Amino acid sequence: MKTTLFFKSLTNTFIIFLLVTLTLTAQQNFSEFSGKVVDGKTNRALDAVSLNVNETNVSTITNSEGEFVLKVSNEYLDSKVIVSLLGYNTRVVPLSELSATDNTIELYRAVTELSEVNISAFKNAESLIRKVFDKKNKNHQDGSVYMTAFYRETIKRRNRNVSLTEAIVNILKYPNKSSVEDAIALNKARKSTDYKRLDTVSVKLQGGPFSTIYLDIMKYPEYIFTDATINSYNFSFDKPSNINNRNVYVVNFRPKNNALNYSYNGKLFIDVESLALVSADYSLDLTNKNRSKNLLVKKKPSNVIVYPLEANYKVNYKEKGGKWYYSYSNLFLEFKVNKKREIFNKVYSLSSEMAVTDWEINSTDRKIKSKDRLRPSVIITDAISGFSDPDFWGKFNLIEPDKSIESAIEKIKKNIEKQKEKEKRTANGNP
Repeated sequence: MKTTLFFKSLTNTFIIFLLVTLTLTAQQNFSEFSGKVVDGKTNRALDAVSLNVNETNVSTITNSEGEFVLKVSNEYLDSKVIVSLLGYNTRVVPLSELSATDNTIELYRAVTELSEVNISAFKNAESLIRKVFDKKNKNHQDGSVYMTAFYRETIKRRNRNVSLTEAIVNILKYPNKSSVEDAIALNKARKSTDYKRLDTVSVKLQGGPFSTIYLDIMKYPEYIFTDATINSYNFSFDKPSNINNRNVYVVNFRPKNNALNYSYNGKLFIDVESLALVSADYSLDLTNKNRSKNLLVKKKPSNVIVYPLEANYKVNYKEKGGKWYYSYSNLFLEFKVNKKREIFNKVYSLSSEMAVTDWEINSTDRKIKSKDRLRPSVIITDAISGFSDPDFWGKFNLIEPDKSIESAIEKIKKNIEKQKEKEKRTANGNP
């Protein structure tokens, strides 16, 4: 069943390792702009802000500390950058006004008011949600799209990073109405894992690009709402919001009872004009501890019990030419591992996110060959050397690492340097 596949790939089962397969050879024919996006009133850093080069599909997104790096082909240097975030007024900034570094872009909260006519157009919030899914093939991607995306996954044991994976992937997204699952190919990647701290004997975690792509609930609605399960939720209107200067309905949802094996609480953000889903922000309902134990694992030793502590998910879409396209998703999972005859339990967390940085309509019927396709269950070996190369990503846009990830990268670099020094001494006959 697809539901089983969803929990194999979206949540935690077994580790997917990413492989570095290509090296960057293209010369630098792009310019780079970096900075920070903040709330103009409070100066608070804003995360998950989209920065899109106008009249192109080139974009990036801010990290958890509001920081960004945007790489733009030199042919687009006369363009403008559209800076947008749900609940804020959109800003348009000419690239000519940005310096190479230390830019600060301020966004201000949008004031949104919807008339009673807008709300009363629907019998209730549930009828609106049903309309959203009825219209998904009209409002959302209806053709094949070839995407380039940046993926990052971090695994922590308590507060210590034990695994860091970063990759550029190519995604062939099939139409929402198609039953064909999206295909993902690895373009460029780097990964480092401390297996001693990860304690793979007790528990293994699965991540990978499929974890985030399955959050596209317009392509995979069966993973959260089906005709059968939608009746098991209560829906209610919340205060409206704004995205890209467009009004957005906000709908809360929560389970009515404990009838479902697993259910969610969260918010859906819907474009008022088109009734397209703009964003979804939700969490797995973990209130029933007995029911949720071992829920997020496929396989484990018999003497281990896994209790999920948090399971949070988010997906965003962008509009282009009257259609909405998958643009960003993330998940955060935290759980406790209890092992018999051990005094102390272990707490692990997995965080993964994927941001589409460029895309094009697949008018040439471009394909990803079977031999190049990643599978949700694929095992890919470590390749950490990329962390020592400051120009490893080249022209590709990515999500800037926050301070904790920067710290992890620095440690990886030091380990690489120590390893190289040891190899050099050995080659020279020195132990």
